[in-house]
Amino acid sequence: MAGSSVGSRDAAGAVGPGGAAVGYRPSATLPFAAEFRRQASRRRTQLALGFMVLLPLIILVAFQFDSGGDEDNGRNEFASLVDLATSGGLNFTLFSIFVSASFLLVVVVALFCGDTVASEASWGSLRYLLAIPVPRARLLTVKLLVALAYSGLALLLLAGTALLAGTLRYGWSPLRSQVSAELAPGEGLLRLLAVLGYLAVVLLVVGGLAFLLSVTTDAALGAVGGAVLLWILSSILDQITALGGLRAFLPTHYSSAWLGLLSTPVQTDDVVRGAISAVGYATLFWGLAFWRFTRKDVTS
Repeated sequence: MAGSSVGSRDAAGAVGPGGAAVGYRPSATLPFAAEFRRQASRRRTQLALGFMVLLPLIILVAFQFDSGGDEDNGRNEFASLVDLATSGGLNFTLFSIFVSASFLLVVVVALFCGDTVASEASWGSLRYLLAIPVPRARLLTVKLLVALAYSGLALLLLAGTALLAGTLRYGWSPLRSQVSAELAPGEGLLRLLAVLGYLAVVLLVVGGLAFLLSVTTDAALGAVGGAVLLWILSSILDQITALGGLRAFLPTHYSSAWLGLLSTPVQTDDVVRGAISAVGYATLFWGLAFWRFTRKDVTS
């Protein structure tokens, strides 16, 4: 009988209610840990994270070549961040973050978030993931969380390696900068953690933009490069004073507000505005990415 066909097939262990296989649970498909391990085995992940560890060491070696080149360095030792970098591990970490924040970290975050879906499409494996079946919203959620996890890990590796190498080489000294009085090591460490937290929030914009481009193209390089180029374009526009108040709406306008976290007293007005702007843009880009992907025809 037609009315009992579904039930009989269920009893046979083939099909459950709604036509799904017996035992199928959408929430159990594509576990976070499995995707995390899968991405860890990729060469681009290993190279990106490896470079985050290598960069502070390269900077350290570069400073060694210049260590004895300036006999008058004592009178202007704290004239710039470059001079401050060799005065302690915290200062060396601050310098490493400073030279990486405007471009390198942008590229790394764009790489992790822009490559995640587009690479599956370019390999032809995306349609097989959906045929398992992995619900589209879950696939995007897991891939986005893994991409953000690796982006955060890259930021921590950069700062952690710089702090360890700088402390071993230059010692554990107070944090100094051009915008603040000398900060005790404990307080200086907290300020650096706040800087890292703010940078992580600002870089959500890059991640959101790269992720949106990743679901709209099969070319991973296009998604990564497009996000980086648009970020650079926003930075250029932010330098055009003729735009006036419109610059405040650019996603890069508050990208350097983390310097206020180093000042004495701490300046948080732009930090709050920048965090709200970043979360707003990231949420918009992620929402568009989910809307686009759940409605597109996946043929690759």
